[in-house]
Amino acid sequence: MDFLSNFYVALQAGFAQFVAATALPLLLYFLLINSSYLGLVLLAGIKFVKHLRRASFSLDRTVAASPLTPSVSVIMSAFNEEAVIVSSVRSVLDLRHPHHELIVVNDGSTDATLQALIDGFGLVNDTRPIALTIPLLGSIRGVWTSPHANLRLTVVDSDNSGKTDSINCALNIARNDLIAIVDADSILDPDALIKVSQPFADDPDRVIASGGVVRVANGSQVLNGRVVNVRMPSRLLPQIQAVEYLRAFLLGRAGWSQLEALILISGAFGMFRRDVVMAIGGMDTSSIGEDFELVMRMHEWMRKQTNKYRVVFVVEPVSWTEVPETFSALARQRRRWHRGLWEVLWKYKRMSFNPRYGVVGMLAVPYYWFFELLAPVLEIAGLIIVPLGLVLGVIDPVYVVFFILIAYVYAVIVTLAAMVIEEASFHRYDHWSDLWKALFSAVAENFGYRQLTAIWRVQGWWQAIRGREASWGEMNRSGFNVQPAGKQSL
Repeated sequence: MDFLSNFYVALQAGFAQFVAATALPLLLYFLLINSSYLGLVLLAGIKFVKHLRRASFSLDRTVAASPLTPSVSVIMSAFNEEAVIVSSVRSVLDLRHPHHELIVVNDGSTDATLQALIDGFGLVNDTRPIALTIPLLGSIRGVWTSPHANLRLTVVDSDNSGKTDSINCALNIARNDLIAIVDADSILDPDALIKVSQPFADDPDRVIASGGVVRVANGSQVLNGRVVNVRMPSRLLPQIQAVEYLRAFLLGRAGWSQLEALILISGAFGMFRRDVVMAIGGMDTSSIGEDFELVMRMHEWMRKQTNKYRVVFVVEPVSWTEVPETFSALARQRRRWHRGLWEVLWKYKRMSFNPRYGVVGMLAVPYYWFFELLAPVLEIAGLIIVPLGLVLGVIDPVYVVFFILIAYVYAVIVTLAAMVIEEASFHRYDHWSDLWKALFSAVAENFGYRQLTAIWRVQGWWQAIRGREASWGEMNRSGFNVQPAGKQSL
């Protein structure tokens, strides 16, 4: 008994010293991270105001018919998308833009994706030679095009070699100045290409990349490949993700764009200058965070060229995606995301605190190291240290109150601020019930969801450190809420 008593006393004393050393830094960390989030939200608000002022003079219809609008090659990689590929392709072809083509790469699908495209659009075999400026992992098995000049669609059938290699394949075929990379299972707003290509038209010499907002489509009504009635998802898990996406794009995109330090454009919808992407060798087929890696490599290359350039963000929602509705699918997604974050940050660690890279090197990259990569580790540490310290009697209850206020209540306030700014700017939800769901989700995410995602993110990081093989896996999609024609609910 004396041994156990002495061991408990020694453990308590040792833990007390550990808590004394870490309690204040942990509290300051959460204060800094939430304050930085709030600062980015406020910067996003400034960008929204500028956008709305410009939007009052918008001439989207004129731009859609103008011969001066930059030409765009839309790239879509498809793997086993037989059920949705024809409608996805048709929705992209129907986008309002005077000069856009669509290149679909069938990434070795084992279903009838290729045949569905051939039959659906009356495609014919194209035997033209293809110059492979960017080397490919897979072989091209065939190329199909439309015999009609007004249907600018090219379909490439290739060996299964992954999404990034498929994009590289399409880059070799693309003919236009700009490329837009989209997911086969996403839905684009009718003016998506016009809005995201506008920065290139405004500043053609400096803009090298542009990204648009990705919003959650679960629960919304879709008619003929378009989101016609925006609603919050009916289930809590995708509801929380809808709020999370809203906050993430305000924090990680609009705010950083305002600071001229945007280093991440979503792989679900991004637009790039083709000549720059080709100059740096296309997509990195070895990276699981290929969208992040591409933008970082563009930053590095442009800095080496000593050219003035810009990477910008368009604040209007232009792309809609379906998020996981099961915990298993969500866990796989978050592990992949955090693993990709770690791999890219480690690859470009030389940019951290490097004045050669300007605001990107001195602010954005270090921010992603300390407040994106390390955040789940500190989250889990706080969940262990604070309760255990309270039980052992080495943490003051007042500290616990402050920790809850700063780590969780402050986070809810930041989320609510982001929601207010976004809703005031775009008013996407017409139903009060959707707003109440969003408000409830902003609070509910702190009870279980936030902690689980922290664990999954750390697991993804640990898998990368151990060198385990990366895998995208599959997400079982429930499908969009498709509204039949003639029964549209507004």
